[in-house]
Amino acid sequence: MDFTLSREQAALRDAVRELYRRSYDIERLRETATADRGWRADVWRSLADTGILGLAIPEDLGGAGAGIVEVATVMTELGRVLAPEPVLDSALIPADLLLRSNNPRQWQETLEGIASGELLGAIAHEEWGDRWPHRAIATSATETIDGWILSGSKRLVKHGDVADFYLVSARAGDDVAVFMVDGSTQGLSRTAFRTPDRRRGAHLLLEKSPATLIELGDPDAALRRVETLEQVALCAEAIGSMEEALRITTDYLGSRKQFGAALVTYQALAHRLADLHVLVEMARSMSLYAVAVVEDGAGETRIASRAALQVCRSARAVGHESIHLHGGIGVTEEYVIGQYAARLMAIEARLGGALEHLQQLASGIDSYDKVALG
Repeated sequence: MDFTLSREQAALRDAVRELYRRSYDIERLRETATADRGWRADVWRSLADTGILGLAIPEDLGGAGAGIVEVATVMTELGRVLAPEPVLDSALIPADLLLRSNNPRQWQETLEGIASGELLGAIAHEEWGDRWPHRAIATSATETIDGWILSGSKRLVKHGDVADFYLVSARAGDDVAVFMVDGSTQGLSRTAFRTPDRRRGAHLLLEKSPATLIELGDPDAALRRVETLEQVALCAEAIGSMEEALRITTDYLGSRKQFGAALVTYQALAHRLADLHVLVEMARSMSLYAVAVVEDGAGETRIASRAALQVCRSARAVGHESIHLHGGIGVTEEYVIGQYAARLMAIEARLGGALEHLQQLASGIDSYDKVALG
């Protein structure tokens, strides 16, 4: 398979790169991160105008009609610049779940709002006590004469502090279902929080909150698919962050001198830098493989775990080593490498962690015809 970007994909990559080159530097990024929302509305509008927010939405529903390759290309560039705008959480993932409904055209107005940047969504799936890959859904859905109502709590809703609507998983009897809940509906309260990598989110409390059922042929399968898309997109974002962290670290070791010689000329440091290059290439290869498999739609959950396992391992090593190779300056607020390390650690945690993915893959080992130890 040819992993070279087409002319259109390269143009998309360059457009995102140029948009963020104009919009942020280290000072502006720090100022934005400390503001209430944590991202900029003008950049969000530019992303909508460029077609990024509606990237995976079909053209007849108001989007650009692109595929997972384009999504991964964009996410890599967002990771490279530590973009704070919630492209994945508020646009790409909610749109993907709505598109998996039995009648996507029913949600055309919402999808058009996502693509135009006027509506921000959020997936509310995780609950207290959950740890990937297990989701013990306790939020209840009850059908009344006036429609559905939800009661329960959801935690760690990414960018749920600014969402206009939520896609909430709940249990209707013995079955899992997904509902749309308006962000201003009665009985809904949210508690905002900030993450160590300066992102935002909210915990939700639903108390007999009115909701609209999203008809999905197999809600469990749809939620797993969305989770797979999220993992593959986060892997792509991590690649961009790791590449940039490695570039910054390499430049630093090449310019910083000790006893009249650049640090990169010291063999021990050069070997550590070489090891990081290998880890980034391994993660990139697995990320590309996962994108290709998801594009084909075969064995995607297992392959996404393989990619996440390697990305988690590489992200942790690159984040830690980048800090160590910078010395004391690496942990200062004024220097950017610490922010890359924080984002890589956050992506690792959100992916589920290397150990969890290793256990997940090992649990299905009896389904393989051949297992090779490398």
